[in-house]
Amino acid sequence: MPLASNLSPAYPARAPRGAAEKLRAWQQAAVDEYLARQPRDFLTVATPGAGKTTYALRLASELLDRRVVERIVVVAPTEHLKTQWAEAAKKVGIPLDPEFSGARGTTSSDFLGIAVTYAGVAANTLLYRRRVEDRKTLVILDEVHHAGDSMSWGESVREAFEPAARRLALTGTPFRSDVNPIPFVTYAPGRDGISRSFADTTYGYGDALRDHVVRPVMFLAYSGRMRWRTKAGDEVAAVLGADQAKDVTQQAWRTALDPQGEWIPQVLRAADRRLTEVRKHVPDAGGLVIASDQTKARAYSKLLHGITGHKPTVVLSDDPKAGEKITAFGESNDRWMVAVRMVSEGVDVPRLMVGVYATSTSTPLFFAQAVGRFVRARKRGETASVFLPSVPLLLRLAGELEEERDHALGKRLDGTWSEEDILVAQALAERSTADLLVDDQLSFEALESEATFDRVLFDGGEFGTGVTPGTAEEEEFLGIPGLLDADQVHDLLRSARGTKKPAKDEPKAAAPVDVKALKKELASCVSAYARQTGTSQASVHADLRRMCGGPEVPRASAAELQARLDRIRAWAVGRR
Repeated sequence: MPLASNLSPAYPARAPRGAAEKLRAWQQAAVDEYLARQPRDFLTVATPGAGKTTYALRLASELLDRRVVERIVVVAPTEHLKTQWAEAAKKVGIPLDPEFSGARGTTSSDFLGIAVTYAGVAANTLLYRRRVEDRKTLVILDEVHHAGDSMSWGESVREAFEPAARRLALTGTPFRSDVNPIPFVTYAPGRDGISRSFADTTYGYGDALRDHVVRPVMFLAYSGRMRWRTKAGDEVAAVLGADQAKDVTQQAWRTALDPQGEWIPQVLRAADRRLTEVRKHVPDAGGLVIASDQTKARAYSKLLHGITGHKPTVVLSDDPKAGEKITAFGESNDRWMVAVRMVSEGVDVPRLMVGVYATSTSTPLFFAQAVGRFVRARKRGETASVFLPSVPLLLRLAGELEEERDHALGKRLDGTWSEEDILVAQALAERSTADLLVDDQLSFEALESEATFDRVLFDGGEFGTGVTPGTAEEEEFLGIPGLLDADQVHDLLRSARGTKKPAKDEPKAAAPVDVKALKKELASCVSAYARQTGTSQASVHADLRRMCGGPEVPRASAAELQARLDRIRAWAVGRR
């Protein structure tokens, strides 16, 4: 008797799925835990590139085969991603309709479910509620933090999928801190009184690095001198990334990103040089420039065309063919793609190995999403290279890439704000200021910019000093082969910054100095001394520079930092 005759009308026959793909260890462990517990709600936090889609579809297959559910609904942030989900599901024998909408209201019986967007759910909440009420449904909420973007989206998701038999929430980026709880996510108060999300299974970037599931990231930071004119007509000059007021840093940052200056062309040339080196070992490697807005994206594209002789793929949010362009680029051998926000999250283009962070957006969430586009490993030894402005906030985010954060809900139970929330609020304020400056075209005029290679950040260490782009010193960093394991990259970075191997009869060279640790120690000493003397930290730093010489702290060498540490310790002893 055919299998279909054993099924009730509620369980229509479907084409048999192909041989199951072997899961990674974390994926199998998460599937096993779910099937053992059989929870209604399950939150999986896994770093970009870890394979959340494969894991979720395997779990969906298991629940369909066991007849725990009859239908699947995938909710994704963008139109492109819902199509990507449908294509992945089709390959494992779960046909999903990505064209379903509130306007049409129905789908073919050939499909086992639908793929929709969060915006689509918000536009017709009751339609989706009726669908999950009619059949036992598994709802997969991809990048579920989007349900906390606004109260209306969260309410729509909760209302639509409250009757669902099962809900699987996925995210690959650190949660933001805010006051909007994410639907179907469990929160528990910590000892500090702040309620934080509780993940059922977590697979962080550090875990994935150890398992060689993702690529390590080499951040190449560029500084330089900037000059601009304010709304009042004053001309201001500053060094990008120097220890200075936030508004000066924002204006210097914006000057660097101005396509009419020299900073961004120099950085694009360096990034293309790096891509050329990578492609010697990974022939189809591609690059991505993430721009602040559409005007700059088009301008950067023209610059790249002049540098490479080839037109990059330009992806803009209002382009109805944006998804098709991303797919075509992913399947091509083209060198560069330029985008605004279309490739910041979830888009799977594994050949992206070189990036330019040419945007003023600086929240931890967006930064992690952007970097996540470059970390998906295909073979062992691949290393991602991301070029970015030498701005303290971005350098801190690059250094904290392996840290994991839960979703923190606003204030403590006693009504006060935690230190974490204050820091997040400051970051959001900085981003808002930057966006405001970009929008107010009358408040600012970029006049001149130049790029200086500042340093490389890799695996918690800092390497290199400021050199001019196009020089032999910069070439040492850009010419690092594109297929090396992390230890080999470390060895070459140490060599590039001037550490040489001693001859057999020479004494062994000292271990590399941890510049990041020196800066942290100096900041602690300056803070303590400022409290003791009743002066500002900025004044103490200025006095140290005047006495010891050298540039601002972000650009100071290990020797310069150590000299300042010795000086301030002597001052502290002298006060005792």
